[in-house]
Amino acid sequence: MNKIDFVLIYDALDANPNGDPDAGNMPRVDVESGHGLVTDVCLKRKIRNFVQLTRDGQPGCDIYVREKAILNNQNERAYQGIKKEAKNADQAVKDEARAWMCQNFFDIRAFGAVMTTDVNCGQVRGPVQLSFSRSVDPVFSAEYAVTRCAVTTVKEAENQKGDNRTMGRKYTIPYAVYTTRGCVNPFLAAQTGFNESDWELLKESLVHLFDFDASAARPAGSMAVRKLIVFKHESQLGNAPAHKLYDAVKIVRKEGIDAPRSIEDYDIIIDKAAIPAGVTVEEIDC
Repeated sequence: MNKIDFVLIYDALDANPNGDPDAGNMPRVDVESGHGLVTDVCLKRKIRNFVQLTRDGQPGCDIYVREKAILNNQNERAYQGIKKEAKNADQAVKDEARAWMCQNFFDIRAFGAVMTTDVNCGQVRGPVQLSFSRSVDPVFSAEYAVTRCAVTTVKEAENQKGDNRTMGRKYTIPYAVYTTRGCVNPFLAAQTGFNESDWELLKESLVHLFDFDASAARPAGSMAVRKLIVFKHESQLGNAPAHKLYDAVKIVRKEGIDAPRSIEDYDIIIDKAAIPAGVTVEEIDC
């Protein structure tokens, strides 16, 4: 396959896109500019969850980093698969185990993995890379006080009177549009076995990133992918620098809109004249 670059555009309405555990689960923010942030790790988790949900049990679509996974046990599967012993394995055996892991786990094939645990399957550098998401405009983090009418213990129940209830905090972003930039490195793809079929699955997972991710922090419909823009090169080395392609995508707030609350309050513009020969643009509206 050839080089691929892409831009993912999504929005959040009365939701917490990515809480920061070091800040009481407040939405992540660039403290200097005030722009909202969502980590690449957060996005990869959603991709893994989608593949696990929709392709569970299918060959080559297992997920390595899943909830409560024991990584030594995951690595041991490779040695069982190649019928070799993990203990005192030489480099050739480890390479064989690494190849087995790439063949069977989608997220290793796509994102890579460090598998140098007690059961050593080596390291894999993944061809798919995602940036942090960044909001188009600075965001305002709204804070709400919430109460709980139930209690944990009998003693708490005895002490609870009237409005004496457990207090808590909930944070949301009233509205923001986020963009994420990503790429597929064809040379690393050849090493891990990431192919066109895997790319189509990755595209599907990006388009449906939030469809099965609803929670109290992100109610159904509060986060939605609005557009996926794919730049496909005609060569492995690429026909244009990635930053020039990314810069060709502009998201501009419409005139007269002071407090946007919908994607309709923005114009998404692709400067086709800035796209050089050898690069085709695919637009997927969601």
